[in-house]
Amino acid sequence: MRTSQQRVFVSVAALEGAGNSLKQEVSMEIDFDKLQGLAPAVIQDADSGELLMVGFMNREALETTLRTGFVTFYSRTRERLWTKGETSGNRLQVIAAWTDCDRDTVLLRVQVLGAGVVCHTGSRSCFTQELPLGAAARSLKEEVRR
Repeated sequence: MRTSQQRVFVSVAALEGAGNSLKQEVSMEIDFDKLQGLAPAVIQDADSGELLMVGFMNREALETTLRTGFVTFYSRTRERLWTKGETSGNRLQVIAAWTDCDRDTVLLRVQVLGAGVVCHTGSRSCFTQELPLGAAARSLKEEVRR
């Protein structure tokens, strides 16, 4: 059974200043209750489709992201909001925002600004470490390559 959902109301007019041309008012519900007030935010390059990183947002981080047009997360370790690139200059400008069918995860398609570095390690994507696959999975991977 679903618990209550926190409602996030977004005025898309606020996004127009960030290069978005949507002119209608939008409301959506994101289920922040499943993860104790947080929702995963998947960050994807709007042009290439490359998966760049995953972070967490609380309601305030999502509202800030949609209002300003720049990705803002909730830091679980620092227990505060932080806008990606606020110190490095490698900001993530939101091009499109989506939610999944369960409305408990956010997908943000972005343009990477600055030097194009997204990960704190200095790489473009945080997904750089391939995990070893079992024999059956390796076999399927080889068949796909053929």
